Amino acid sequence: MLFTQYYLDCLSQASYMIADETTGQAVVVDPRRDVSEYLADAQAHGLTVTGVINTHFHADFVAGHLEMADRTGAWIGYGRRAETEYPIRKFTDGERVSLGGVTLQIMETPGHTPESISVLVYEHADDTVPYGVLTGDALFIGDVGRPDLLASVGVTADELGAMLHDSVQNKLMALPEAVRVFPAHGAGSSCGKNLSTEKQSTIGEQRATNYACAPMSREHFVALVTAGQSAAPGYFAFDAELNRKNRLLFDPAAAPRPLSLTEFTELRQAGAVVVDSRSPEEFANGHLRGAVNVPAEGRFAEQAGTVLDPADKLIVMAPENREEEVVTRLARIGFDRAVGYLRNPEDALKELTEEVTPASRLTAAQLRTTLRGQNPPLIIDVRTCGERSANGFIEGAMHIPLSELPTRLGEIPADRPLVLHCAGGYRSSIAASLLRHRGFEDVSDILGGYAAWALPTEPAGA
Repeated sequence: MLFTQYYLDCLSQASYMIADETTGQAVVVDPRRDVSEYLADAQAHGLTVTGVINTHFHADFVAGHLEMADRTGAWIGYGRRAETEYPIRKFTDGERVSLGGVTLQIMETPGHTPESISVLVYEHADDTVPYGVLTGDALFIGDVGRPDLLASVGVTADELGAMLHDSVQNKLMALPEAVRVFPAHGAGSSCGKNLSTEKQSTIGEQRATNYACAPMSREHFVALVTAGQSAAPGYFAFDAELNRKNRLLFDPAAAPRPLSLTEFTELRQAGAVVVDSRSPEEFANGHLRGAVNVPAEGRFAEQAGTVLDPADKLIVMAPENREEEVVTRLARIGFDRAVGYLRNPEDALKELTEEVTPASRLTAAQLRTTLRGQNPPLIIDVRTCGERSANGFIEGAMHIPLSELPTRLGEIPADRPLVLHCAGGYRSSIAASLLRHRGFEDVSDILGGYAAWALPTEPAGA
């Protein structure tokens, strides 16, 4: 058996290829949209990808099932409750897929979504204990998939929670302790609240350490796993629906092209949104008015999906030699309207000096001084609820998590100075740039974020 895990840090997303090296047959589970890595690995090992399985309709990225099927002729498989615009193979509970000796078995594990499945992997067809289980978003390492993320039409979050209780407590926890656990997401994903940085575990370890795997009533389970969940990024509903549709294929060869400065300027004047993926420091030193800062470092795709609209035309300013990477990361979440990018953003800024402006960033000391002035700013905390409760907050600050900011702009006064902060000064740059893009004029953020604010203001022992 060949078993490979592919992990995408930007989305905290795991996908898998399982193959029988004797027969050369392979199945890919939960692939991302840019599928070249799976195909290259299959070719290197002399494998033929015969099937693609999605454990559920993903909300945080556009899965690559259509691209894989187009490139390989593979069938596309889902749980039996799935309904799609494209042909699929619907799996029932207990159904097996033979790759030769290596065998996959479907286990229905609804709750995160109604159609969710897990995939048991047997190295040999007659093994009594599976090698592992691909749990999708039903069971994570340290957590379980949230049932309130995108309650499906006709199914409430409470009903999904009851399904998840049965899937985790009665099905997954009934597997032997030695079975390895391979989830679809890790730490940082908005699909849960307590995900581990570990990439694999075992059923025994999760039974002993995962708060949601301890025996408990259905009512207690639902209350526990739904409490303290942050709002989902705005693009999640868009992606969940796109994964059901017979959408356009992602073609790296047809990716957006470099733009001349004239073309870039014309597109910007026509309403295209400038996505500036340089660092917050570079952005603060000088950027085009109205540009939205989503740094390429870190969780670019999720944060871009949070503050941008998939209906907008996008033009990209990126760090040198990372332009195509940024465009691909936008495509992974279905933001296909990136029409081009600038090769040399620094040169462009020198040419467009009248359109360039700095971004205001205050130190914690400067903010304290400003708060004592005659026109104190309104502080907006864009951290999650969990961060705020665990680490403290600035007295009087309005709390609007970044994931909720685009839909709550109407709550923010436009007639007073605004100062935004996150934990360390990264998300606050994104948030402040969004407010400026939406027409707010006097907007700053805090250098170093809440961590800088919380430092002692007097020397130790004073």
